[in-house]
Amino acid sequence: MTAFTLPSAVDLARTQFALTIVWHFLFPAFTIGLASFLAVLEGLWLRSGKAVYLDAYRYWLKVFAVAFAMGVVSGLVMSYQFGTNWSVFADRTAPILGPLLGYEVLTAFFLEAGFLGVMLFGLERVGPRLHFLATCLVAFGTLTSAFWILSANSWMQTPTGHVLGPDGRFAPADWWAIVFNPSFPYRFAHTVTGAYLTTAMIVGAVGAWHLLRDRANPRARVMFSMAMWMAAIVAPAQLVIGDMHGANSYEHQPAKVAAMEGHFETQRRAPAYLFGWPDAAAGETRGAVGIPGLASLYLTHELDGEVRGLKSLPRETWPTNLPLVFWSFRIMVGLGMLMIALGLASLWLRRKGRLYDAAWFQRFAVAMGPSGLIAVTAGWTVTETGRQPFTVYGLLRTADSVSPVAAPAVAASLAAFAVVYLAVFGAGIWYLLHLFNQTPHAHESGPPTGQPIRTAGITPAPSLDAPRPGGGRPAIQPAE
Repeated sequence: MTAFTLPSAVDLARTQFALTIVWHFLFPAFTIGLASFLAVLEGLWLRSGKAVYLDAYRYWLKVFAVAFAMGVVSGLVMSYQFGTNWSVFADRTAPILGPLLGYEVLTAFFLEAGFLGVMLFGLERVGPRLHFLATCLVAFGTLTSAFWILSANSWMQTPTGHVLGPDGRFAPADWWAIVFNPSFPYRFAHTVTGAYLTTAMIVGAVGAWHLLRDRANPRARVMFSMAMWMAAIVAPAQLVIGDMHGANSYEHQPAKVAAMEGHFETQRRAPAYLFGWPDAAAGETRGAVGIPGLASLYLTHELDGEVRGLKSLPRETWPTNLPLVFWSFRIMVGLGMLMIALGLASLWLRRKGRLYDAAWFQRFAVAMGPSGLIAVTAGWTVTETGRQPFTVYGLLRTADSVSPVAAPAVAASLAAFAVVYLAVFGAGIWYLLHLFNQTPHAHESGPPTGQPIRTAGITPAPSLDAPRPGGGRPAIQPAE
């Protein structure tokens, strides 16, 4: 009988980081777009005075509160892992990544934390215009947070503006080059656009779900219509941005792109493989079915352009899991094409005056609800697994970044994370689905307001302005 052996500490640490970051990014990918959607809804209400926009705003504000809280909680774990599992990486990159992540806290997190309470509970307390400002600032804070996080990640993909000290630590030489590194503009645009599409798919699915129940519900119509406009406009734009991002990756990370395409040989009129199984040992993509010349066209913008294959690059720079990179890319692109189809179909139905009456289309929209979350997860899988075997591309290998922790210790923490995450965030997602299932109605209440806040086990006394039977003002009563 063969004895069971644990994977290496490096593989377990990578698995743990993958588990936590996948759970975490599900929530920012939704709340980045949802915060902007809420700002648009409140702006439309202020401009038009139509209560339907306020009702939709309050409906989604409850969802935003839950999703934002889960995103914050899951994100806290990420910074701890840098110290526990990746201490060598943290030590060597601290002069670069430390300030970038610090700027995210100072500029984005403080802004969100400062105005989130006003956004959630202040509509009847601070007035509609000041409340609208708070909503806009929270939305701006989510985008600012994405700016700094993606700048840090992009520097790891395309490191510039630094010097490497004799002790192996990275030190800043040009902060402009560090922040605006070669891949950052494309990654930022691609990720934020993906977040907007993620929100559009979820909002559109919820709106369609309630239209299938009641086609006359005006709040469901507003949600569905706005989400379909977003899909129709942003999904084709995402295709263009993705093409630009791919060309940038081909210039700076050719091994990643070769893995995405499944190309081992350098060739002209390179095909775009639709299916296949990259085999690193055999040096070929087995069972490949492709479109001749298409990969050359979108990577070099020439039908006869030369595309580099993995065999032209050092073997030690190849991504460590070629099938995962290859298939994650196809899942992302395939779902993106379905989003484009959804948007175009919505334009056709809108022109025919049947957007709210076509039940087949609404079922299609419901089925597409989780597509954005799956697509951004697949996209980040391509980004991160395609960067392997490096943490800082070409300069610091993953095997040299891990903490000196034994495999059993990492395995124990990985098992604990898996159980806790499944329980906590599984319950959170179930509650979000419960909120989605609630029919949007007139005079949505939103998060509770005007209630005493229980702090440190003390129940505040009733308000002095509270009415009581028989008229007059109530007597002051001691707190419990």
